[in-house]
Amino acid sequence: MLSIQASWVEMEYENQYQQAQSSKYDCLLFDLDDTLYPLSSGLAIECRKNIEDYMAQKLCIEDSKIPDMCNLLYKTYGTTMAGLKAIGYDFNYDEYHSFVHGRLPYENLRPEPVLRSLLLSLPLRKVIFTNADEVHAAKALSRLGLEDCFESVISFETLNPTHKSTNSDDEDYNGSSRSTTTPSTEIFDIVGHFSQPDAVSELPKTPIVCKPSEDAIERALKIAKINPQRTMFFDDSIRNIQSGKRVGLHTVLVGTSQRTKGADYALESIHNIREALLDLWETHEKPENVMYSSKVAIETYVTA
Repeated sequence: MLSIQASWVEMEYENQYQQAQSSKYDCLLFDLDDTLYPLSSGLAIECRKNIEDYMAQKLCIEDSKIPDMCNLLYKTYGTTMAGLKAIGYDFNYDEYHSFVHGRLPYENLRPEPVLRSLLLSLPLRKVIFTNADEVHAAKALSRLGLEDCFESVISFETLNPTHKSTNSDDEDYNGSSRSTTTPSTEIFDIVGHFSQPDAVSELPKTPIVCKPSEDAIERALKIAKINPQRTMFFDDSIRNIQSGKRVGLHTVLVGTSQRTKGADYALESIHNIREALLDLWETHEKPENVMYSSKVAIETYVTA
């Protein structure tokens, strides 16, 4: 009996070893915006305009201050939204996303049959990881005709559930944030902070979890049960790619053919994926189309 069990364990080990040898990767992790569709679609420009309009109309920020503030918040906190929360502005997450993404020209996005065929030809796990909200992700994927190409979507709501705090004890039940560094009645002057040659005040922290934070990437990998050492990460942001590299992901910078620090590969367009990464297909001699339900699963946060 023991010899039979030993033989079975040995066979299992050999099978796992052979699978590991046959394929270097078992998962492809994709950013969405400006990665699965080109920057030329115009959505990024419109998104920026909507953010600035929200800052002026909803947060009553002076028009002349918005451009500089927007740039500094984005560079410092990963997203303007995360920065606004950090410096003391109180607003509803869903309202913000509805205003910023709800008015985007989704009609500019066209079906991507070639990309769809490429994705379906790879028998690997495929997951979306975006800082955007789940409604925007669903709309964009539907317009691109890619909604059944991915196992799941890790979105803003995945890492920032409103029913509990995920990053700060200062976030209350309904998702309204209170920074310990900056009270809700006092707005931290981030433009003034960076205008000082030797700024001594400490920057306030944001309650929002998002890329390029390494913590955000590690949480996403844990939630989706992804092994970074066997995963290829596609993103158009150099910062995101560099953070991904630091947590152990294989990285592909999309939108340029010039590799930068932290990028293992660089693609001018996501459509060049097969030419640049031929080994993804060569390890699977008889690829079979892997399709998912047309209703993409949205990952939810699970505490271990």
